[in-house]
Amino acid sequence: MKAIGYVESLRISDERALFEFDAPKPAPAGRDLLVRVKAISVNPVDTKVRKRRAGTKEAPVVLGYDAAGIVEAVGGDVTLFKPGDEVYYAGDITRAGSNAEFQLVDERIVGRKPRSLDFASAAALPLTTITAWEALFDRLKIRVGKQPTADAILIIGAAGGVGSIAVQLARRLTNLTIIGTASRPETHDWVRQRGAHHVIDHRKKLSEELARIGIPQVRYIFSITQTDRHWDEIAASLAPQGEVCMIDDPAVPLDVMKLKGKAGALHIEMMFARSVHRTPDMIQQHKLLGEVADLVDDGLVKTTLGTNLGRMTAANLRQAHAQLESGTTIGKIVLEGF
Repeated sequence: MKAIGYVESLRISDERALFEFDAPKPAPAGRDLLVRVKAISVNPVDTKVRKRRAGTKEAPVVLGYDAAGIVEAVGGDVTLFKPGDEVYYAGDITRAGSNAEFQLVDERIVGRKPRSLDFASAAALPLTTITAWEALFDRLKIRVGKQPTADAILIIGAAGGVGSIAVQLARRLTNLTIIGTASRPETHDWVRQRGAHHVIDHRKKLSEELARIGIPQVRYIFSITQTDRHWDEIAASLAPQGEVCMIDDPAVPLDVMKLKGKAGALHIEMMFARSVHRTPDMIQQHKLLGEVADLVDDGLVKTTLGTNLGRMTAANLRQAHAQLESGTTIGKIVLEGF
């Protein structure tokens, strides 16, 4: 089968940073599905892994943690899917990724593809959907439902992949006041179109921006990017007994004691934790992807696809990595078809 990978951790401008090669077609066993990959999307985790993990000439690293495709074959213990099913999923960071014609993935972290979406539009959703869902409802423990509430959530970095779906899930499944951050007119518009009640500028002090819209403190803060840069403002803007969830990797240690005076809580979301550690509840990712597929098919949640770069080639994949590394991406970047 065709695959795209790398041996050395190189700058993305180097043609060897990602190259095409032939690899053996894997065979499913146990609870694995063999999926014919039809489309992928690219996430910041792809670029981070590329920079820190090297492969060998015999076994180049194959990245890719978002895919949509068709089940080609199943392992002997599979009960949730059959050959021919259309699926979407985010994969497992410890296994070969989706930048290949075929991929093995455990059925417990796979969902049925939304019927109303094509493969490219579906591939934009899984990793960010799982991350946003787990952050909102598993880590922050926000209650699903439209019960009246005066609480608000601040989503820092709301125009990216995770932010784009987090805004939608919070708007559709809760009655919270949703405040997203963005820094450019086009990203402000994107966040509002996803359902945010307010959009503020994260280039300015968050506390001042929140005061400007009349909401000086918030019950929940979901920090997606640059948490270390915003940490003092996060602590200042959090309501007493509020909760913060972060997903990024701060460049400097955070002083968590800044939350103590308000009895604030800090949570860390890592969507690969369930698959890496084979937790007893890892099937929850299968279930939540199914719930989101229903929301999409009911017209309540939209794909977060921002840019389609065309065919899955090494050159196009390098372009996707370069665009992500620029820090100016709106929505998700997808590629489809070898």
